[in-house]
Amino acid sequence: MLAELWADLRYRLRALIRRDTMDRELSEELRFHLDREAEKYERMGVPHDEAMRRARLAFGGVDRAAEASRDARGTHLIETIAQDLRYALRGLRAASGFTLGVAVTLGLGIGANAAMFGITDRLLFRSPSGLRSPSEVHRVYFRWFEDGSQRVERNMPFRVYRDLVRDTKSFASFAAFQTRSIAVGEGERSRERSVTVASASYFDLFDATPALGRFFSRREDEAPRGAPVVVLGYSFWQSEFGGRTDVLGQQLRVGRTLCTIIGVAPERFAGVSDQGTPAAFMPITAFAWASRETDYTKTVTWSWLELVARRKAGVSVPSANADLTTVFRQSWMASTAEEPGNPPVDSARPSAEVGPIQLGRGPQAANEARVVTWVSGVAFIVLLIACANVANLLLSRAVKRRREIALRLALGVSRGRLVRQLLSESLLLALMGGVLGVLLAQWGGASLRALFLPGERATSVVTDGRTLVVAFVATVAAALLTGLAPVLHSLRGDVARSLGSGARDGGTQPIRARTALLVLQAMLSMVLLVGAGLFVRSLQNVRAMRLGYDVGPVLWVLENPRGVQLTQAQGVALERRLLDEAQSIPGVVAATPAASVPFRSNEGRGLYVEGVDEVRKRGRFLLQAGGPDYFTTVGTRLVRGRAFDRRDDANAPRVVVVSEGMAHALWPGVDALGKCMRIGADTAPCAAVIGVAEDMRLRSLTDEREYTYYIPFAQYDLQPAGSLLVRVSGDAAEYADVVRRRLQRAMPGSSYVTVEPFHELVEPTMRSWQFGATMFLAFGGLALGLAGIGLYSVIAYGVAQRRQEIGVRLALGASRGDVVRLVVRGGLRLVITGIALGAVIALASGRWIAELLFRESPSDPLVFVTVIFTLIAVAVTATLLPALAASRVDPSVTLRAD
Repeated sequence: MLAELWADLRYRLRALIRRDTMDRELSEELRFHLDREAEKYERMGVPHDEAMRRARLAFGGVDRAAEASRDARGTHLIETIAQDLRYALRGLRAASGFTLGVAVTLGLGIGANAAMFGITDRLLFRSPSGLRSPSEVHRVYFRWFEDGSQRVERNMPFRVYRDLVRDTKSFASFAAFQTRSIAVGEGERSRERSVTVASASYFDLFDATPALGRFFSRREDEAPRGAPVVVLGYSFWQSEFGGRTDVLGQQLRVGRTLCTIIGVAPERFAGVSDQGTPAAFMPITAFAWASRETDYTKTVTWSWLELVARRKAGVSVPSANADLTTVFRQSWMASTAEEPGNPPVDSARPSAEVGPIQLGRGPQAANEARVVTWVSGVAFIVLLIACANVANLLLSRAVKRRREIALRLALGVSRGRLVRQLLSESLLLALMGGVLGVLLAQWGGASLRALFLPGERATSVVTDGRTLVVAFVATVAAALLTGLAPVLHSLRGDVARSLGSGARDGGTQPIRARTALLVLQAMLSMVLLVGAGLFVRSLQNVRAMRLGYDVGPVLWVLENPRGVQLTQAQGVALERRLLDEAQSIPGVVAATPAASVPFRSNEGRGLYVEGVDEVRKRGRFLLQAGGPDYFTTVGTRLVRGRAFDRRDDANAPRVVVVSEGMAHALWPGVDALGKCMRIGADTAPCAAVIGVAEDMRLRSLTDEREYTYYIPFAQYDLQPAGSLLVRVSGDAAEYADVVRRRLQRAMPGSSYVTVEPFHELVEPTMRSWQFGATMFLAFGGLALGLAGIGLYSVIAYGVAQRRQEIGVRLALGASRGDVVRLVVRGGLRLVITGIALGAVIALASGRWIAELLFRESPSDPLVFVTVIFTLIAVAVTATLLPALAASRVDPSVTLRAD
């Protein structure tokens, strides 16, 4: 049976590949049989010509026999499709300008979707490379109630990780990790790099073989003090060690630890980190032992580890969640017994659950992931607009070819064959657009990855099978969508009428279809441009918002001891030297030690205020400690009262400055000046409120219940602070390297400083609005351009169709201005209809996008009015050109044309 199938397949392949040879062999065989039959008649005395005639009659027709033989090969359908494609290709080659325009239009739409899918796939759908059985692997999330609201966290102390590993029964394995910036190297070669500290079980999640050496073992990751070993990231190995194989056994300082290199991770191995490919991997126990002065295995206040778990086979997600929650509650109760300040389990109601391995689909998904989803939808709308535009062009082409199509139908071409030929043309155009779209996605994908995946290594669209499949599906969909209108028009045409019609008779059906497609383009463009306007306004709002401090001229200086052991007194002295050195640098206006830094490190303590029960229910209060020049350095304005100064030293009465929002929250309707606060404990000394400052944004741009209070650094009990804030007279970025080099001179041993402008701390918090504004504007502008071109083509076609009518109007006394107004008014009527429909859709969908906006109403009248006027301006421009051409029609020439 298989042999017969294989023989049949080879025969059919030969019939396709060697068609000409087989046709020649068939002709020779038919001629042989015809000659033998004629010879039989000639032997009976029949003349040669008559013998040949009788032979043909007896044979039943040579051509019919040849066709029957060809049909028996089973390749007729493929051959006719190839003929249709060749015919379509010849027609497109003859209209090269039309072909190029359509291919570019579809390429833009397909490329936008391919590029956005590459981003969406990595954020929301694609599992980390090499992950074994990804459906069984989950991130672990923790929930509990605090101050009446539920918190969701994925970072937990080492102690919780240990309890889950020991006591849960539903999981085959747990892995803990954290990716952070850590200094790697020594001396001038030392740089902050992305490093993943992980449990030894982390690598067991993957089918990953080290490129060199080995991964660290469980014995090297035993608590409390793991082995000082490190596995290099592949790219770091190539760039810093030249890919040498003799790196094994060499020493490399990672953070405070001098590690021995034991292996190199495979190329592009990033684990499950969302921060790109790490430069190195080291055991969590070795890192934690070097980083903490206390026993990290027992503390419950250092929540630093992300957890990943693999479910056992046959265990359902609900069962796994129940198991996690039971053990997490037990761990919570044990922690509460040792740390009485923690809320009891009955009020906290702690629970744990497994979630998708992709952060963008989990309960802590950032706004960027939701913006990516919306932008992917926008890219699809751009493809629809491109398809509508191309469908209009193909419909115009079909109308111009109506007599040709009618003639072919009259000559016996079946309507099925005609449909196939028309779809072949749209398929070829879509394939050209698809190829161009993939190239555009390859070129433009780098920019999108820089926006949405800044830490991820560049990947090629051309070699990404999943993205190519999506591009192919979009190409086929575009072929069907664009070919539908001309096919329906051709099927509905009357053959006799088309053969007898003049050049101007195109029927009303194509005009209605083209009009509907144009209205669709205007409608979708309205929706996209409104979205773009809303995100642009959001970005403007967030950039214009006063954060409570100056961003441009301030630098953050972080001290990194790198294992250099200093007593508290030595640390305070070092910080004093750094402060003096910073203040001596030309261009530095002021400097101060700082205990907290916006959007990087913040501290909160218990507050006790007379007459206020449970202060923490009034808001989230964050502590700032700074020197006498703190407010001058950061630019925070005093609303009333005074700032602390050099008089407020360690021996002076305790003082505090509160933010304006905090004053209203704790003492509503009463002046806060002179009020008493106790910080840290209800037995702490009373700190008198001496000033009220403007509110700061320290952890969130949208949290209206986040408040700040400030104390003198001299009265701060955790000295040294470990960081400085430096204000310069210009742009902070221009001073960063100068400040770093000057302060590095004062650092002892292998310790160092890092200097970062404030704007680099703040900018990431604005990323989602920047993403939305950039991508909506880009795709909205593309949609607007396509809609404008589509409107121009429709109006220009309509002018050509109505050329005789316009000539008659001019001959009867109409002015050229009347003709221009007639044409423009017709185009505007269509666009305004689309604008109205688009406005309704934009208003209705605003509630879904509202949570992604910043202090911006989804029905902002300014945005809607601006978009409407923009679309009308484009419509006027697009219709004015054919309108002016129509006004220049010569009536005498036009009336004599037919």
